[in-house]
This record gives sequence, structure tokens and C-alpha cells, in this order.
Amino acid sequence: MLAKNDSVGKTIIVAFILCLICSVFVSSAAVFLKPAQSVNEIANMQMNILSAAGIYNSKQPLDDQFKKVTTKLVKLSTGEYDFEVDPSSYNQRKASKDSSKSRVLNKSEDIASIKRQANIAKVYLTHNSDGSIEKIILPIHGYGLWSTLYGFIAIEGDGNTVSGLGFYEHAETPGLGGEVDNPIWKNQWIGKQIYSEDKVVIRLIKGGYNMDDHHSIDALSGASLTSRGVNNMVQFWLSDSGFKPFLDKLKEGKI
Repeated sequence: MLAKNDSVGKTIIVAFILCLICSVFVSSAAVFLKPAQSVNEIANMQMNILSAAGIYNSKQPLDDQFKKVTTKLVKLSTGEYDFEVDPSSYNQRKASKDSSKSRVLNKSEDIASIKRQANIAKVYLTHNSDGSIEKIILPIHGYGLWSTLYGFIAIEGDGNTVSGLGFYEHAETPGLGGEVDNPIWKNQWIGKQIYSEDKVVIRLIKGGYNMDDHHSIDALSGASLTSRGVNNMVQFWLSDSGFKPFLDKLKEGKI
């Protein structure tokens, strides 16, 4: 009897049934938890936007804080606002993979190594009491050593002074490239000037860094490729290929 019960066929059937039960359980859990995961993803994104701008307060409700932020969509080719697409439903990362909503970057232009760029990008604005722009928070991404880094750079209302930088997703080496998350290093960006004579001059410098230089940030120690990736990423997204047409129009009061 024992020999019959231990047959290969019965073992396969039992294994199949167990796999089926586990699959149903995992799938059901994923469907059940998806709404909560979506809420958490939105909250995490909002916190990172506020943190990059230096205005996040952990003691205040996140929803109340984010009510001060206006979300807009911008046509990167012209720097003008896009009013045809709903910002709340727009996914820039998905759009960058859709040939009808993005463009292929040529090798000389693609210094951030992103290959494709969405035609439309989200921007986040906060305003002063008189209605003038206080902060401009821009999404940026580019390849480091091991991964694509996704984050935000915040700029003062003058369209030229950095007020913060932060990354919410990357897989760089902890203690080396992962130091992009170090608050001390991120604080170096605050107050730096992006443009000079209409050119992007902000940059990371390895060796010979001068803290009094208004355009440079000290490169990450022991993480040359990650530093180069961050440098190229920032320069790309703040150039004519990225958000510069938009920032120019803001400074000129044309939008």
C-alpha cells in the first residue's frame, strides 16, 4: 500500500495541487493589496517631492502639505504647458516606453543613458502668497553604475538656484554610489547656480572641489561612475533637451 501511495504520479499530482493553491493565494493577496499599495506609492512620491523642495514636515498630514503643490504637464520640445492630458492619470515612465508618446535620443544627446524620453513631463510648483512661483520641482532620471536613478531636483522661483535634490529609487552600491541619499552630500546642492550665460554649468567635481564655487558639487568618494551618472543626468534634464525651454518661459513670464 505504501509503495502505491508513493508513486511518481501521485507525487506530481500533490505537488501540482499545492502549487495551484499557493498561486491562487498569492494572486488573491496581490489583488486585495493593490489599492493599498497604490495609495502608499502616491504618498511616497508626494513625500519625496516635498522633501526635495525642503518643505516636508513629518509632523503635519501629508495630504495637507501637498495641497500647496500644483501639478502641471509640460511639452518638453516647446516648454509650454499641456492641457489635453490629465496630470493625475499621466505616467511619465510608461509614456517613455510608448513610441507614440516618446522619442528616441541620439547617442550624442543621450548623456543620461535613458535611450527614450517622454514627450510630456510632470512638473510641480509651489507659490508664494502673492501668486509668484516659490519652488519648481522637476523629475529627473538617468543611469548610474548599476541602475537608473529616479529622483527630483528642486529649483527656486528664479529658475536658476537649486533648493534641493533627492532620489526615491536606485540600486547603487551602499556606502559608495548609495551615498546619493546622504543628507550631508545632498545639502551641498542647496544654493548652487545652474546656468551661466544661458549654459548649464552646474557639475560634480572629483578632486579640487571648492565649496565657494557656486556651480560645483563635490563628487561622491569612491563612486566615480555614479557621480558621472548624476552629473550627466542633471546636465541633461536642465538642458535644451530637458526642462530648459520650460524654465526659460517661466523666467520670461511667457507661461
